[in-house]
Amino acid sequence: MEEHIYNLDIEMGVLRHTFNSGKTKDESWRKTQLKNLLSLLTENEAEIYSALRQDLGKHPVESFRDEAELPLAAFPTSAHLVPEPLGLVLIISPWNFPFGLSLEALVGAIAAGNAVVLKPSELAPASSSTLAKLLHSYLDTKAIKIFEGGASVGEELLQHKWDKIFFTGSSNVARNVMTAAAKNLTPVALELGGKCPAVVDCLPSSWDQKIALRRMLSAKFGTCAGQACIAIDYILVEKNFASTLVELLKASIRSMFGENPNESNTIARIINKSHFSRLRNLLSEPEVEASVVHGGSLDEDNLFIEPTLLVDPPLKSGIMTEEIFGPLLPIITLEKIEDSVEFISSRPRPLAIYAFTNNEGFKKKLSSGTTSSSIVFNDAIIQYVADSLPFGGVGESGFGRYHGKFSFDLFSHEKVVVRRSFIVDFWFRYPPWNQHKLHLFRSAYRYDYLGIILIILGLKKS
Repeated sequence: MEEHIYNLDIEMGVLRHTFNSGKTKDESWRKTQLKNLLSLLTENEAEIYSALRQDLGKHPVESFRDEAELPLAAFPTSAHLVPEPLGLVLIISPWNFPFGLSLEALVGAIAAGNAVVLKPSELAPASSSTLAKLLHSYLDTKAIKIFEGGASVGEELLQHKWDKIFFTGSSNVARNVMTAAAKNLTPVALELGGKCPAVVDCLPSSWDQKIALRRMLSAKFGTCAGQACIAIDYILVEKNFASTLVELLKASIRSMFGENPNESNTIARIINKSHFSRLRNLLSEPEVEASVVHGGSLDEDNLFIEPTLLVDPPLKSGIMTEEIFGPLLPIITLEKIEDSVEFISSRPRPLAIYAFTNNEGFKKKLSSGTTSSSIVFNDAIIQYVADSLPFGGVGESGFGRYHGKFSFDLFSHEKVVVRRSFIVDFWFRYPPWNQHKLHLFRSAYRYDYLGIILIILGLKKS
C-alpha cells in the first residue's frame, strides 16, 4: 500500500476549528452529508464491489448484503436535539467489512454533529483507496477526513487528543488503543470479537434441519469466509446427533459451494499470507489435524482454505482457545445438550450465541445461564442487520453499543438543562441550619408537600 504522509497537527487543527465554528451542529449540514453518503454508495456500486473483490474475493451479492446498505435509522428526525455532539471523533475500522463497518460508525458520528477522522485498515488497500477517494469527493473535507496508511499512521493518530475513539478490530490492538486513550481520559468504544458458539439441538424435522444448516453455514462460510466477529466459531451438539449433523453439514457444503469449493466464486479469500499462516498453524497441530472430517485443503497462492469440519479437536488446542476467524468449523460433542450452558459460561463471554432448538425450556436455561452480547434462536447474524437493535460486545468482546439510533447516542453527550423561575423560592434551602429546616428537607425529599405546608403553618410539629 502506498505510504501516506500527513501533517496531523494542521489537519486536526482544521477539524477542531470547523467543529468549534458550530458548522457540524447544523441539522441541514448533517442531512446533506448523510444524503451525500447515500449518493456515494448508489453512484459507485461497481467500483466498491471491484475493490472488495480485489481485497477479499467477495462476490457482489455478499458485498451488497454486508457493505452497501446505509442505516437510514441513523438520520436525525428533529431539529430540537437535546444531545450534544462530542467534538472530534476518531474511527478506526477493520479490513473484513471495509465499507460497511466504516460507514456504519461514520453515519452515527455525522448524525450526532461531530467532526470525524476515519482510519481504514491498510490490509484492504483497494477498499481503503476507494473509500478515501469517494469520501473526499462527496463529503465536507473540513469536517470529515480520512487518513490512509499502516500502523504508524494509526499510532500517530492515537497520540492526539480526541473526544471519542471508536475501534473495531482485535483485542491485542484494542489494548493499545485503550492505553493511548487513557493518557487523555478519552472515552472509547471497542467492537471486538470472540468465539461465538452455535448450539444445535436434536432437530427431528427434516425441514427444520435443512433451514438450520443453511443458516449455520451462511453464518460461517458466507461471512467473508468466517473472517467476521459474529461468525459462528464452533458448534456444540449431543453425541447421539453428532454423526447425523456432520453428514448433513457435508452435503450442505457441497450443495452451496460445489464439489470443488476452490473454483467457487461465492467464498471470500483469506485476507493475507500472515492470516493464512495463522489458520494453517491452527490446523497443523497433530491432534487437530486428526480431527478433520471434511475439507482441510489449502491453496496459499490463491489465499484459499476449503470449508473445513473438525470433530472434537482438543479443547486446549489453539483452534478451541483462540478466535478462529476463518473457514474452520470445530464440532464439539456433549453428553447432553444442556451441558452447553456450562461449556459456554466457563469461557470468555462471546459476542453472540446462536442456538437451534425448539425446546422452550432449554431456550430459557441457555438465556439465563450464559452471558453474551446477544443470543439468537434458530438463526444467526440477523441481530447485526437489525438497526432497531443495539450492537456491541460484553466483557472481552468489547463495550459500547451502536447501530441506528444507538449510533447517534454513542457519539453524543446528553447535556442536562435545568430551568427555574424566580417566583418561588424555599428559604429552608439556605443556612443557618436548624432542626426545623431538617424536617422540612425530610418532607421535601419524600415529596410530602402537605407535610411541608403543615410544618410552615405550625399545624405539625417539626
